[in-house]
Amino acid sequence: MSRTETSATAMRTAAAGLVTLEMAGRGVRIVGWIHRRRDLGGLVFLDLRDRSGILQASAGPDWSSADAMDAVRGLSVEDVVAVRGVVRPRPDAARNPEMATGDLEIQITELEVLNRARTPAIPVYLPPEEELPSEKLRLRHRVLDLRRHEMQARLALRHRLVLAVRNHFDALGFYEIETPILTKPTPEGARDFLVPSRVHPGEFFALPQSPQIYKQLLMIAGFDRYVQIARCFRDEDMRADRQPEFTQIDVEAAFVQPEDILGWCEGLMEKLAEVAGIEAATPFRRMTYHDAMERFGCDRPDLRYGLEIRDFTTVLGELDSAILRGAVEKGGRIRGLGLEGGARLTRRRIVAVEDAAKAAGAPGLLWAKITENGATGPLGRFFRDDTRTRLGLAPGDLLVAAAGPDRVTSPALDAARAASIAALDLPRTTEHAWLWVTAFPVFEDGGDGTLAANHHPFVQPDPADAHLLDSDPLAVRGLAYDLVYNGTELGSGSIRMHDAALQTRILSMLGLRPEEITAKFGFLLEALRSGAPPHGGIALGVDRLVAQLSGGTSLRDVIAFPKTTTARASFEGAPSPVPAAELAALGISVGGDR
Repeated sequence: MSRTETSATAMRTAAAGLVTLEMAGRGVRIVGWIHRRRDLGGLVFLDLRDRSGILQASAGPDWSSADAMDAVRGLSVEDVVAVRGVVRPRPDAARNPEMATGDLEIQITELEVLNRARTPAIPVYLPPEEELPSEKLRLRHRVLDLRRHEMQARLALRHRLVLAVRNHFDALGFYEIETPILTKPTPEGARDFLVPSRVHPGEFFALPQSPQIYKQLLMIAGFDRYVQIARCFRDEDMRADRQPEFTQIDVEAAFVQPEDILGWCEGLMEKLAEVAGIEAATPFRRMTYHDAMERFGCDRPDLRYGLEIRDFTTVLGELDSAILRGAVEKGGRIRGLGLEGGARLTRRRIVAVEDAAKAAGAPGLLWAKITENGATGPLGRFFRDDTRTRLGLAPGDLLVAAAGPDRVTSPALDAARAASIAALDLPRTTEHAWLWVTAFPVFEDGGDGTLAANHHPFVQPDPADAHLLDSDPLAVRGLAYDLVYNGTELGSGSIRMHDAALQTRILSMLGLRPEEITAKFGFLLEALRSGAPPHGGIALGVDRLVAQLSGGTSLRDVIAFPKTTTARASFEGAPSPVPAAELAALGISVGGDR
């Protein structure tokens, strides 16, 4: 059956956007919302809208009943109507090539108002020259905002992408298995949303931050290949790329190595890119975590631009600058960016780059404009006769540098790189930069001499680094990998530990006492001891994928009912107070009721 036929219901012949010229001369019944109304005196034109598109309908005394003419003139935008009429080709001069249905219209014979709409709080139709209402207002009136073509197109793309995910993994022999939403609180790097148990007073479930442990249990249970479009929850501070509840493509397989997971995911990205109409040439580029941090200052570099961080310690460390020499003497380095043609930037633009570095944690940046006779600026005044040539810079270039430990300078130079790219309007070398970042460290410095998990506590250490677990744990690499697209992390995964003794050892190194390990992870360790296969997987963010592939600027653009930046649901009015009696039944008191 055609899409036109499948869109038919007891109330309509076809969806508005699916009416075609092949139906010319036929009587049809179309339903939808009034998108626009134009009254030209003798003729009235209506644009009828549903999710499939917009269709023009016309009412005139030569073909419309008197009742239909009266009804048409009483309509307002967003009224819901049903029209009966005949499909007619538009005159050549009235055709609209920008509309899928721009070659035809419906000549209305009858019109029925199915529901009246009050004046919309925000417009659904906006002329191109007008700006959208604020996001705050659009989220408050989300139902109206979702009627806009851009929003419906993004959610339609989301549907097609998720369908392609299911088809891809089904063809590879994966089972889609649901894991629990009410689960056990476990430390995964963010705070849990807790759910009190009424039947077990004083005890709590947690909403899952991810199905991580359950999918490992499924591998131990022998299911071999698992996938789930999983809902996850994290009680963390909000950003444009964060939501307290989100959706991920959760994948796990047994008897695999990283190459298996990466290959399956590259095949998936090819399919998703085809659906979205972009490029995803495989195999994707690969870069180790160490190289990414060294060259770009972050583990999710945007490789659409060629600008890289360079180590200037040898040259700049010799200059007569107390700041530079002091940083090197304390074990730090001097790293920075050589910006070709950057000397054209005004002082104000350079300060903006410096402010970006400060916002990322640096005390400041040093900079020098390279001239024919040497260099100017706070750093330029220290240059020697041979400094410029040793740095490989030319007149007209700009040098920006940060001095200190890598943990400070890397994020600062990452921010400075992004700000410099914007300030100089640097050209892109590609529009679609796909990248695997690999060999993440198992641990990171937790402060006060403690260790923290870089990814999560279940990453398998690289066997080549196993001898460093006691002597130099921060140098131990894990079999972990992230998928990055245009500077955005789309997913993160790893090979997991399948040996209970090694898993216990890693948890101990992370500071958990034996009784804590038993209480929080005893069920996982028990399962590992029952004969666990080598296994691994990945979790890919659906919301981030759709946002990137649709050109959205925020996750809120691709989620039907997202939370605001203050973690509130504006349309529904959540969270909200709960009556004291309901709290009492859960054994909970709030504030002064304790």
